[in-house]
Order: sequence, then C-alpha cells, then structure tokens
Amino acid sequence: MKKWLTAAGILAALCIGGYFILTFSAVKLIQPRLQKVMGHGLTLEEIKLRITYLSLRGVQYEAPGSKQRFLQVEEIRVYPSLLSLVKGSLHLKEVTILRPSFFFYRSREGRMAGPWVTGKMESGRKEVPGGKEEKSREPIQFQIDRIRIQKGSVDFEDRKVGEPPAQIKLRDMDFEIRNIGYPLTSVHSPVRLYAKMNGKGQEGSIDTEGWIDAKNMDTETSLKIRNIEVKTLEPYYRKRVTAEIESGTMDMDFKIAVKEGRVDAPGKFDLINLRVKEGGGMVLWIPAETLVSLLEKKGHQIKVKFHVKGNMENPQFSLQETFLTQVAIAFAQALGIPINVVGEEVLQGTIKGEKGLMEGLQSIERLFQKKKEKRR
Repeated sequence: MKKWLTAAGILAALCIGGYFILTFSAVKLIQPRLQKVMGHGLTLEEIKLRITYLSLRGVQYEAPGSKQRFLQVEEIRVYPSLLSLVKGSLHLKEVTILRPSFFFYRSREGRMAGPWVTGKMESGRKEVPGGKEEKSREPIQFQIDRIRIQKGSVDFEDRKVGEPPAQIKLRDMDFEIRNIGYPLTSVHSPVRLYAKMNGKGQEGSIDTEGWIDAKNMDTETSLKIRNIEVKTLEPYYRKRVTAEIESGTMDMDFKIAVKEGRVDAPGKFDLINLRVKEGGGMVLWIPAETLVSLLEKKGHQIKVKFHVKGNMENPQFSLQETFLTQVAIAFAQALGIPINVVGEEVLQGTIKGEKGLMEGLQSIERLFQKKKEKRR
C-alpha cells in the first residue's frame, strides 16, 4: 500500500511540475507577441514572467497628439492557455486588469475620445520604394476566454450637452466579459458590470448583465440603477427643465436590446423625494407651481414606465430626446395630468413621430398658460 501511495505522490508531483513548466513556457511565448501589440502612446513600467502568468505593471496610455492621459493601470495579469504551445497562436485563459483608471470624453461635435490605441493589423505584402515588396508582419490573432476588471474607475466628461459639461464618475467598478477573439466573429459574449456612481451628496449604483456581439454590436442586457441623484444628470435635461430641482433620487430598471442598429428598451423608474423649488419655470412642459402641488399629493414619489424605440443609424433619431419625450408623457400621466384630454395632438403625435410628439407635449404648456390667464 505504501508503494502505491509513494508512486501516486511521485506521479502527482510530476504532473504538477509538468503543468508549471508548460505554463511558464506558454507565458514566455506570449510575451513577445504582446510587445508587438503595443502601439504608440501605450507604455508600461515593468513586465515580468511569473510561474503561471505574465505581469505588466504601470500601464499607461496617452494620446500621441494631445498627450492627454486616458488610461492608467496598476497591474495587468495575463494567464495563458496551454493550447498556445500546441497551436502557436495567442490563446489566453484570462486577462485580469487590477485597479485601472479610464477617462473618456465626448466633444461638442459628438466625437468620442478615450483609452484605445488606433493601429492597423495588416498581413500580406506591401510595396516599398524601388518596386520591391516586403512581407509585413503576420496578422495578430488571439482568443481570450475571460477579461476581468477589478476595482476600476471611470471618468466620463460629456461636452456635447453644453457648459458646464456632464460629469459621470464610476468607482469600485467590477467588469467581466467572456469569449472574445480577433479577428472578430459573430458570437454572444456574456458581459457583467457593477459600479458605484458618485453624486454630489450620496452614492448610487449601476448593475448590468447580458451579452454583446462584438462584431456587429448587437446586445441584450438588463440594467439596474439605484439611488442616483437626479441633479447628477442635470446637464442632460436642463434644456427641458427651466425650474430648479432641489433634490431627488432615481431608481431605474431597463431591458435593452439592440439589433442591426435598432434599439428596443422598455423600462420603468421611481423618482423618490423629488422636490422642485417654487417659482417660475417649467419641468418637462409642466409649470413648476403646478408640479409642486401635484408632488405634495403624491408624497414626492412618482413611478413611471416608458418604452424607447428607434433606429440609431438614422441621423434624425436622438436617443436622448426620445428618452426625454417618453419620460415626459409618463411623468404627466403619473401626476394625473389628463394628457389624452389636453388635445388630440398628443395622440396624433405618437403616430407622426418624435417631432409631432414633442409638439403634442408642448400643448400641455399651452393648456396651463390658458388656465392661468382665466384665473386672472
């Protein structure tokens, strides 16, 4: 019996030792390939071979032109698959990104900028001076089973909404996506994200789970937003709100589906402790003085449902305006405003499209103005 136990122990030791040797060899194989992937503006302080993974520390990305820093990472750990040795391709079991900081912004013209490296992955032959051809580097192919982000942070500045720009700050972000490869193929990659969202006075949270097709950007996800301060999103609604919103938080549930550029997103949200300053101004076409009275009757809490649909590839379609329009209708109905009695323009507007719908909602404002004139 002792002989069998001794033999089993030796066999286990050989298997474990062989695994570490093969893993170390796989790590050593992927190191030069990763260095080739690194483009202009992407730098790192240290790269080391560990027993089971490749460690990259002090990763940073600065835009080559502006020198603006968009990315800073404490450490990236790359865990190779043993199949990398067999196939000779870059196959990774996992890429873990520890405590990264991302910065994005959207310009006034709507152009997005962020922590991505622009570069071409070419193959084949190309001409050089003298009529000769030289072989370019082989196309980079890889497969990653799982990408994880732990304790990340995101700062997004949206300048398109005007001055001051919107500031969205996510903290303690955990993100995971599975089954990613290049060249891209049409496949459902499971995705999950959780993050805390900083507000002016308190902290909310964002939780989303679903799948995304990285090739055509189709997606199906569920989105849960909890305890987000309404004033944090003020830059997005201030063109439709001229009264002052003093306080309030928002809980929201979304089911988002995007297929061939068309979005279909039913949802609901609760406005909690919503308080509007008395005086002049409007909130989504509703006079502030009327809204204050209605909110008191509702206990300063409103629950509404909405359904956003549209073709995002249509230049006439605005996701932000469509969402606000849907919210305005649901908001008025939840407050007991007889939106279907205000005028048939509203119902007809839903058939005519967003422009007609906006005109219909504005009839609410005209209704209140007429009532006010009568009281005088």
